[in-house]
Amino acid sequence: MPTNFTVVPVDNAGEAGNSAAAAEEGKPASLGNIFQEEAEEENVQGLNSGDEGQGESSPFINSDSDGDYYYEGKNMALFEEEMDSTPMVSSLLNKLANYTNLTQGVREHEEAEYEDGIQRVAVRVPQMGTFIGVYLPCMQNILGVILFLRLTWIVGTAGILGSFAIVSMCCICTLLTAISMSAIATNGVVPAGGSYYMISRSLGPEFGGAVGLCFYLGTTFAGSLYILGTMEILLLYIVPTATVFKEGEDEARLNNMRVYGTCCLLLMALVVFVGVKYVNKLSLVFLSCVFLSIMATYAGVIKTVIEPPEFNVCLLGNRSLRNDKFGICAKTEVVKNNTLTTELWSIFCDSKYPNATCDPFFTNNNLTEIRAIPGLLSGVIKDNLWGEYAPAREPIEKKSLVSEQDPDTPTDTYKPYVFNDIATYFTLLVGIYFPSVTGIMAGSNRSGDLRDAQRSIPIGTIMAIVTTSIIYMSCVVLFGACIEGVVLRDKFGYSVKKTPVIGVLAWPSPWVIVIGSFFSCCGAGLQSLTGAARLLQAIARDGIIPFLQFFGHGKANGEPTWALLLTVGICEIGILIASLDAVAPILSMFFLMCYLFVNLACAVQTLLRTPNWRPRFKFYHWTLSFLGMSLCLSLMFISSWYYALVPMVIAGCIYKYIEYRGAVKEWGDGIRGLSLNAARYALIRLEEVPLHTKNWRPQLLVFCKLNSDLEVKHPRLLSFTTQLKAGNGLTIICSVLEGTYMTREKDAKTGEQSLKAAMVAERTKGFSHIVVSSDLRDGFSLLIQSAGLGGMKHNTVLMAWPAGWKQAGDSSARRNFIETVRETTAAHQALLVAKNIDHFPSNQERQKEGTIDVWWIVHDGGLLMLLPFLLSQHKVWRKCKMRIFTVAQMDDNSIQMKKDLQMFLYHLRLDAQVEVVEMHDSDISAFTYEKTLMMEQRSQMLKQMQLSRTEREREAQLIHDRNTASHSTNEKAAGAPPDKVHMTWTKEKLIHEKNKHREGMGVKDMFNMKPEWENLNQSNVRRMHTAVKLNEVVVKNSQNSQLVLLNMPGPPSNKKGHENYMEFLEVLMEGLDRVLLVRGGGREVITIYS
Repeated sequence: MPTNFTVVPVDNAGEAGNSAAAAEEGKPASLGNIFQEEAEEENVQGLNSGDEGQGESSPFINSDSDGDYYYEGKNMALFEEEMDSTPMVSSLLNKLANYTNLTQGVREHEEAEYEDGIQRVAVRVPQMGTFIGVYLPCMQNILGVILFLRLTWIVGTAGILGSFAIVSMCCICTLLTAISMSAIATNGVVPAGGSYYMISRSLGPEFGGAVGLCFYLGTTFAGSLYILGTMEILLLYIVPTATVFKEGEDEARLNNMRVYGTCCLLLMALVVFVGVKYVNKLSLVFLSCVFLSIMATYAGVIKTVIEPPEFNVCLLGNRSLRNDKFGICAKTEVVKNNTLTTELWSIFCDSKYPNATCDPFFTNNNLTEIRAIPGLLSGVIKDNLWGEYAPAREPIEKKSLVSEQDPDTPTDTYKPYVFNDIATYFTLLVGIYFPSVTGIMAGSNRSGDLRDAQRSIPIGTIMAIVTTSIIYMSCVVLFGACIEGVVLRDKFGYSVKKTPVIGVLAWPSPWVIVIGSFFSCCGAGLQSLTGAARLLQAIARDGIIPFLQFFGHGKANGEPTWALLLTVGICEIGILIASLDAVAPILSMFFLMCYLFVNLACAVQTLLRTPNWRPRFKFYHWTLSFLGMSLCLSLMFISSWYYALVPMVIAGCIYKYIEYRGAVKEWGDGIRGLSLNAARYALIRLEEVPLHTKNWRPQLLVFCKLNSDLEVKHPRLLSFTTQLKAGNGLTIICSVLEGTYMTREKDAKTGEQSLKAAMVAERTKGFSHIVVSSDLRDGFSLLIQSAGLGGMKHNTVLMAWPAGWKQAGDSSARRNFIETVRETTAAHQALLVAKNIDHFPSNQERQKEGTIDVWWIVHDGGLLMLLPFLLSQHKVWRKCKMRIFTVAQMDDNSIQMKKDLQMFLYHLRLDAQVEVVEMHDSDISAFTYEKTLMMEQRSQMLKQMQLSRTEREREAQLIHDRNTASHSTNEKAAGAPPDKVHMTWTKEKLIHEKNKHREGMGVKDMFNMKPEWENLNQSNVRRMHTAVKLNEVVVKNSQNSQLVLLNMPGPPSNKKGHENYMEFLEVLMEGLDRVLLVRGGGREVITIYS
């Protein structure tokens, strides 16, 4: 439905007096200036991608600077603050109306001329319509060497029906591809770059680079094909005596093709290097040769109805003979009443006399002459309906004639029979014929020169395909209806005096075909070299394949010098093959690969229904694209399955290379949309069914702290994440900034870039996220609740131990940590806390020996045992052995516990050493009371004293120093902490243990301390006792371990005394270097079942 626009002028009466001055001084609105500030900001932030000059991520096309224009209007004052991001509609429409799209070389040439401020040559905007810009170039590229040199042979070998099937399949394939290409070409402005641009921007840089390179190789080998065709015409039909090699006809012919083909390639490369404008000037001449040759062929068909040509074929029995070796098709001739032997007699016999010994086949069969071109009304079409395939080196025979031959006598290959030079079969003919329908991209390659590319490309391309399809199908029928079968199967025209078979049919002379096809192949070869070099330059300048970037450079006017040299080198490979029949299937594969992905691009875009997919060409459907894609794939394997693997392997390698090393590009491609759809589908499916224990793995939410410079404070936390995840599962690296998003927007973006840079440096695969919150505590809570999406939500939180919580001026660090522990528990998420994270190994280090010790105190889902296994999969921890310690109480049977634990680990398929530590009930030591007292004193003093921040820090540090001094005094007095747990207690042992600790107090008299002990919170005393005893046992057994994993006790339900909980954990980890506190999420994460 058309949309009507109404332009309403808005008059400003107050400014009427200044309108004249405004008219004189005002300039058209320029989007370049409107966006200038924004562009500068983006460049400062490093966000300018520089992918394309056309600004594909923007709805605006050009952004040329028009001077010092700025917005002064008063009528739109309501929107004046948004003008830098949302310009006036009039400005946008002005830029759209003045949009120009020059070809790549012309644009660079124009820019080079303006560098010194002087315009030397005025560049005219190209204005080409559908007929000149698309239809004729496509016709010229489609009609070519195969039509003139191989179509008659294909018709004779495959028959009219088989040839019609081959032509129909190939033409339908290109027609479906053209429909898909038309849909893509009309979905927005098509800049210069044509088919490569369409594929890469539709399927993304990986597919675009892979298919673009295949298209480049196909175009390059097409140049080889046209040059070989040119040399075949030159050496066989124009100057057959100009040969360098003489010995061995087939080998000599191939070597001559190599020598002359190389010379022709160098000459064409020189022409292209000097200036492509000469190629363009001659294109009309080359196109005229093509149409003149076709018209001569149709004229010859009409003439056969009136008078067939006087070309005869000599047959010996039913075998076709090469009549370039003799003049008369007879064994003897009568000259002046004397019977003399002919040249044929001398060839087949050992002498020229009648009594000579002759070849048996020559003796037993007669020589006959038949017309090479019986004519359209002769009925020869019945004989040519079905194909006649034959092996190599077998003479061409007319099956309707009978000959006498000895089956035991082999055919003499040195006799003047016409032989099949290669074995023929249907699939081979498909591969040889397909290059004759390539060239449908010629119009889209000229998209920068078209007046209206969106209209011209679909109409011109489809009309050219329809026209050429009619020509090819009519030629198949007419050749089969006019030409004798043995002549059709004669590939090089040996049986008609080395004349091209299509030339025998043409009127008025075979030379029309010879000269026309010669210049046609020359022109096609020049255009292939030109197009291939520019295509390689476009791929190189896109920057998606790093090792090709060198070929993006060229001359000052943009001519692709280095790309041309590489193109010539690859083209030489095809020329060294020296066989048109061997090169044709190679380029068929590359073109079919390209067409396959054009159809895939259209099908993907249509099925995804992306909002930007709005082609003006409406006669397409995803089923047609899918059919075209299937037909392309089928033709590839029909032609040659091993040839088909070559472009697939090349495209696959280039795809993976771009994915691994290529530049990061965002072109809004369909593959990204497909990934989004697949991700959405997978996320929905994940939520439908709860996760099974066998599929559980830690999906990490990593709290990463940033310093004042917004750099990652603990990069080893990311290293440990990498070692734990090894690239599998979900990883979200996040941080919280304090403030409001409006004031800290730039800090948030800078922090996120820092996180991404740190993730790249530490090889952490995952996502980064920065949250700005007025309170850090709320920010952490928000992340725990909302990070992730659908079924891909985190189930584990990883953070570093807040080492400076004692020195902090306020209790925020302690409170944030404890609330995080509480919230993860409430959210049923596991929690990992790493102490001394900066001491953990980097990804480059290797732990050559040592152990990972797991202290399994309580069972909270088995995460403690799963984590060492996951770490051991990484090369850093691979050589570390796993040990599991568990604690036995007084009523436990430690021996049976060890056996049960070993059996449990066996069923879990975990290799670990098992140790059971007996920890019986014991009296609480004086050291424990002292630690508890110091802890409660610190807490009480910080609560009651209303001090300034500096004084509170000093007071907290003083208490900490006193605590440390007391601890060290105890150690000096007592020698060392108790290094063993008493298994049984007697009265004497109890008194001795008490006296030992009392002697080491050294701070206050024990009797004076007794009342203070009695006032202590008994719950705190018990907890401290457990922490001290556990720490003694852990330090004794695991002090030299590479990593210690401990059950993390939960905070007390009473929220008073948060600092007490932190003290317990400090005492529990005291004396250990690398510790990972683990708190389960309340579900089983490991199972013995398969």
